[in-house]
Amino acid sequence: MNDNEVKIISYEPQYKEAFKALNEEWIKTFFVMESSDYKLLDHPEEEILDKGGYIAFALLNGEAVGTCALVKAHEDPLAFELSKMAVSPKAQGKKIGYLLGNTLVEKARELKAEKVFLETNSVLVPAIKLYEKLGFKHMPIINPGYDRVDVQMELKLQS
Repeated sequence: MNDNEVKIISYEPQYKEAFKALNEEWIKTFFVMESSDYKLLDHPEEEILDKGGYIAFALLNGEAVGTCALVKAHEDPLAFELSKMAVSPKAQGKKIGYLLGNTLVEKARELKAEKVFLETNSVLVPAIKLYEKLGFKHMPIINPGYDRVDVQMELKLQS
């Protein structure tokens, strides 16, 4: 394997700290950590995986440099929130966000989800462009999970 090759893997307990650290890094750069952040970042197994969600990591030279989660929002119809996407500044520009986002959209399709939605903020222009590239469409803001949310987007998977 080429040293600069990015590998996308499913959650493993050894990367639990990286899940929190990667997300804290970007959130604290632009915003303030909220209780909803801590709930997911401190307890990813209980709050995401045990509830039917999924977490992926991007490894570069064996180091976790990116992560993203699918958080089950509701069962019927099945919908997920694309959440906690983070790429270390030292690994940006390698299309890691796209690889992670695409992996999780495919995972949601595999699970027969009807849609995937996300919440973000308009200052995160590169992230919004990435979500648009993945096929997400802007939608009116409904019941945001964080104070910082001023953009909501969704991707319908079932026709």
